[in-house]
Amino acid sequence: QVQLEESGGGLVQPGGSLRLSCAASGIIFSSDLMTWYRQAPGKQRELVARLTSGGSAVYADSVKGRFTISRDNAKNTVYLQMYSLKPEDTAVYYCNVYSIYRDAWGQGTQVTVSS
Repeated sequence: QVQLEESGGGLVQPGGSLRLSCAASGIIFSSDLMTWYRQAPGKQRELVARLTSGGSAVYADSVKGRFTISRDNAKNTVYLQMYSLKPEDTAVYYCNVYSIYRDAWGQGTQVTVSS
């Protein structure tokens, strides 16, 4: 089973940027779905961005044009570049690797957007 570790979260002012990383202990296959989710206090976990097995990216409407998901196969790492951050982006961000063989989650990284 692959293990995932997120990093890169922190406190940032509105309008700022952060890049989250999700490092996998094992191999991420091209057939895996790679997804970033987030969960704000008192709210359900929601999909933020996903890379499909075909390499296409899907984004939540609330982050389109501001966030970019990407992967580095050589490093078995998935990234979430976040620009123009807003207070409503405050949440714990989780990465997920999913296929018919596995469903792995990281422990999450806190992103707080506040002045």
